[in-house]
Amino acid sequence: MPALLIDLDGVVYQGEALIPGARKTLQWLREEGIPHLFLTNTSSRPRRQICQRLAGMGIHVDEEEILTPVVAARHWIHNHIDGPVAAFLPDATREDLGDTKLLPEDKESGAACVLVGDLGERWDFATLNRAFRLLGGASQPPLLALGMTRYWRAEDGLRLDVGPFVEALKFASGREPIVLGKPAAQFFWQATELLGAEIEQALMIGDDIVGDVRGAQQAGLKAVQVRTGKFQPKDLVGSIEPDSILDSIAQLPNWLLQNS
Repeated sequence: MPALLIDLDGVVYQGEALIPGARKTLQWLREEGIPHLFLTNTSSRPRRQICQRLAGMGIHVDEEEILTPVVAARHWIHNHIDGPVAAFLPDATREDLGDTKLLPEDKESGAACVLVGDLGERWDFATLNRAFRLLGGASQPPLLALGMTRYWRAEDGLRLDVGPFVEALKFASGREPIVLGKPAAQFFWQATELLGAEIEQALMIGDDIVGDVRGAQQAGLKAVQVRTGKFQPKDLVGSIEPDSILDSIAQLPNWLLQNS
């Protein structure tokens, strides 16, 4: 059996509702001892809240079983940055940055790096312009992107994710972002390392044809596309070819038994 990297939003749940069959599939994976890790680009909430959300749906997961871009960013910052970080992400999510030194939110200079996550409706001109000004500082701080997801499906429809705002800052500043999340290969490699699996032994399960499927394949993994979450039939018309397509995560156990 391969080691599994499983997206959450759109694969395990959508909004506040579980994808039908998700709980049973995850229970089967545990009973069979199949190594798996939840790999999500969520930067709008900390791992603690993600675990609480899953628990409310009857799924119990430890924080260490979830890898988010914020956790990856914390390790990268501690290894590469000496100075305060300008963090553009929700207050609650900052807890996953640990003891990282943060720049006060009223400062428009002095950042050692600019960290951009999913602020949702908190994005406005002043906030985006502050990030732009910080990037233009004398120290030329790096732009860290917590993933490059284009959009996600909320209960009221599709919503912009972090990617479009990072692209705006990239265009305005001329700075190439360092991506610490999907679809960056390093993010997938970090996940397989945590599982103790070889890259060619790992399989990504996702609803995003670009961030999940193409990202995983370019990192050397195989990838399964599910027809839930943000999936749209037009996703299968382009040049990206998933290694397999499932109607939902509910079909995963049978698929694994037939393909292992």
